Amino acid sequence: MSTLQNQGASPAPTTAAPTPRRTISGPPGWLVILLAASCGLTVANLYYAQPLLEMLQHTFHLGEGTIGTLVTVTQIGYAAGMLLLVPLGDRLENRRLVSVLLVIVTVAMAAAGLAPSFPLLLVAAMIAGATSVVAQILVPFAADLAPDHTRGQVVGRVMSGLLAGILLSRTLGSMLAEVAGWRMVYLVSAALMGMLALTLRLTLPQRTPTAKGSYGALLRSTASLVRTHSVLRRRALYQAAMFGAFSAFWTTVSYVLTDAPFHYSQLGIGLFALVGAAGALVAPLAGRWADRGHGRTVTAAGFLLCICAMGLAVIGRHNIVVLVVAAVLLDLAVQSTLIVGQHAIYQLDRTARARLNSIYIGTFFIGGAVGSQVGALAFHFGGWTAVAGCAAVLPALALLLWLTDRTGRSVDVRAADGSDDGCPAI
Repeated sequence: MSTLQNQGASPAPTTAAPTPRRTISGPPGWLVILLAASCGLTVANLYYAQPLLEMLQHTFHLGEGTIGTLVTVTQIGYAAGMLLLVPLGDRLENRRLVSVLLVIVTVAMAAAGLAPSFPLLLVAAMIAGATSVVAQILVPFAADLAPDHTRGQVVGRVMSGLLAGILLSRTLGSMLAEVAGWRMVYLVSAALMGMLALTLRLTLPQRTPTAKGSYGALLRSTASLVRTHSVLRRRALYQAAMFGAFSAFWTTVSYVLTDAPFHYSQLGIGLFALVGAAGALVAPLAGRWADRGHGRTVTAAGFLLCICAMGLAVIGRHNIVVLVVAAVLLDLAVQSTLIVGQHAIYQLDRTARARLNSIYIGTFFIGGAVGSQVGALAFHFGGWTAVAGCAAVLPALALLLWLTDRTGRSVDVRAADGSDDGCPAI
């Protein structure tokens, strides 16, 4: 009897046909590359605006605090999509679901590029954010294809594409805006999303849904996962704190780079963002560490590294080399904790990985939305030092919560011996 039934709630979706067949060696290399590239291209939609805020501010004649809501609204849309759309990855055939969502993203990004006013841009950005959750349907898909002993590595490789998309989007967006204006950034993205929709529709293998039942029952089963798994709750809060710090930094650093003593152009901002992409290289390594049972240690190291990065960011206000080091360390820290967190939650229930991921990443992006808004307000009232201070508080709080964690040890033990209990959580 399911957890929900024991609690007297409506029956949760029942387990159906098995997920895609896994092999000892895992999914083929070309498919991992395709999944990684797809994740990177779709998640990039959330970040194109960050280096463009100053241009948008002049276009719509708005203040720093107001224009920063564009990033916040986009991330809120993504969080809503994670909670309301990603669970469908366990209910609907994934190839069809991904194709439909990408078509909506295409229309939304085109509307953003043509938006005549800031409110319309906000609406388009929220829709694009909500439907760009395609990446978080593809990550559990990759986890299902991978055997237990290499799941962390496979997920790490796919996530390296997603993380590269987060970081490179700022570079590509800045460079394109420098040449053709900010509107062209959105229009080019719309074209890319249309091509990606067609490509994935033609090439992705089918993924058999693992659950049946109504949409309401699916959402209720998703909520039950939060109640059932303390590992999921803790990991989601850890990563919300980390992504809040990450978003506060990257939402406001363009103001620092365009001001004295740097006076960077959009191209210069893009090149600065490019150095942060080096952090994506740690994702496969973090996956290997998690496979070997070192997730708890990597998590604590990530919190400490994030706090150090914020300290360096203060010094880097007048030194570009130090600021670059701070950006790289921040990205390394956030990506490491993200990967080991996903590795931990995917061990909880192999039949509900899309729903587990929806809670984890949804909470993650709520933290990012809060961090973006707090960062914009902190910069407005206290400058860059205030931003770095607020950002440092978040991983410090996560570290305090980590000190009370006893669940992570058992997860690491299961990872080290290659086990995956797959016990039902719905």
